[in-house]
Amino acid sequence: MTTPVGYAFLRERLGLRIPPLWRTAKVQPVVRVCPGANGTLAVPPAVAPAGDDTLDHVLFALKHEGTELQVLSHALRHVPAERMLAELHATPTGRFVRKAGFLWEAFNGRRLEGAAPRGNYVELFDPHVYVTGAPDRDARWRVIFNGIGSLRYSPTVRRTETLAALLAKDLLGQAAAFAAEIGPAMLDRTLAWAYLGETESSFAIEREAPSADKAAAFAALLRQAGAARALDEDHLVELRNAAVTNPLDRAQQFRTEQNWLRSAARGAAGVTYVPPPPALAAELMGELMALADAPANRAALDPLIHAAAVSFGFVFIHPFMDGNGRLSRYLVHHVLGRSGRLPEGFVLPVSIAMKRHEDQYLQALQSFSAPARALWKVVWIDEGRYDLELLGDDTLYRYWDATPCVEFLLAMAEQALQKDLRQETRFLARYDAALKDVERRFDIRANALATLLLGAFQNGGSVSHHRRKQFADVVPQAAFDFIEQTVRRHLGSR
Repeated sequence: MTTPVGYAFLRERLGLRIPPLWRTAKVQPVVRVCPGANGTLAVPPAVAPAGDDTLDHVLFALKHEGTELQVLSHALRHVPAERMLAELHATPTGRFVRKAGFLWEAFNGRRLEGAAPRGNYVELFDPHVYVTGAPDRDARWRVIFNGIGSLRYSPTVRRTETLAALLAKDLLGQAAAFAAEIGPAMLDRTLAWAYLGETESSFAIEREAPSADKAAAFAALLRQAGAARALDEDHLVELRNAAVTNPLDRAQQFRTEQNWLRSAARGAAGVTYVPPPPALAAELMGELMALADAPANRAALDPLIHAAAVSFGFVFIHPFMDGNGRLSRYLVHHVLGRSGRLPEGFVLPVSIAMKRHEDQYLQALQSFSAPARALWKVVWIDEGRYDLELLGDDTLYRYWDATPCVEFLLAMAEQALQKDLRQETRFLARYDAALKDVERRFDIRANALATLLLGAFQNGGSVSHHRRKQFADVVPQAAFDFIEQTVRRHLGSR
């Protein structure tokens, strides 16, 4: 039997009602701290804390396991000031005790009188382990807060092998090169398709089919994403009302009542996610909007990671009663547009890729929503009415692991560029070539020829019997056959 230490010990000893840790440190018969089996961190007995002192386990965790603010926010409130001061006096320049002292003051909301920390500045989050945000130096503790967001709201992103591989591809650099490669005329046509496809797919993910006017209005909003206007409540309300098709369901502000998501199942089992209560949601939205638009964050974070943290953070806060999913995907384009890393007007149609991989999208959402749902007690009263009680506390929503969500969005961005945009560009080039070939042989009305060519490309090179009959009076029979031969030839070309 192995003994938990560090964060796992603190979670168990303090009875913390928080989501499961991504990795559990346990004492095992090893000679050094190293990854163990089944998602554990193997710890030699000589390295593990000798007893059950809370601060000892905090310091062990900070040294060997990284910075997990959700556990630390609870554990440090159980460390008496005298114990914290004694440790600091023993090692006033210690990196990990200064991190602990900095966080102790933040989470206890009071100054640790008599503390005299010294030493060089140390980063709270190890940049080799975590994606880090804009640095904020604390001169008293000589600690640099470099998390994503602030100490009031800070999602974490671990530097996994998957994420490293995606970042190494420089997807936004590839997007800029793609735009330059195909030229302005082809780019305009490709982006016109992308804006429409992004709109239709974003609505389709929500199982909605917008009217032509609504689709055009939302596509127009996408074209303005990333404009100079920063996010605020009024702006998000405007965007939300533009994104929701029901004219009777208008928002005036962030929600003032509790909401929840549900499946087709009846009773409490049908509730699949409960977002934060209204007052907390409003507070967290202030933090999220600052994260989205602060110039320091835009400078410090990779734009796609930044976009993922904002987009998924928004949907987990769920500040409106409806329309949050569509708006969360709009925020991807808002953050990317404000980054300055893409050509003006360029859009990565990530919703098209997400729609194609809805199962993976659901898994990314559930990486947070499922453990969060387990921390709510839900009692069914009658249809549409529930008694909801949060068994944990607000740290559930303040400090969450965004790693799976970030990995997913980067993967979808790669697909949007390499599959969807490039595939549309290839189609347009083939269409143009086929059009020229047919026009050299036959004089056919432009609308009729466009309809026949598009249909033939969609049908693998065949002109349907319906189209042959429809245009029999204006298109020679030989032209139908020639269109089929031409389209098949171009479909076979690279």
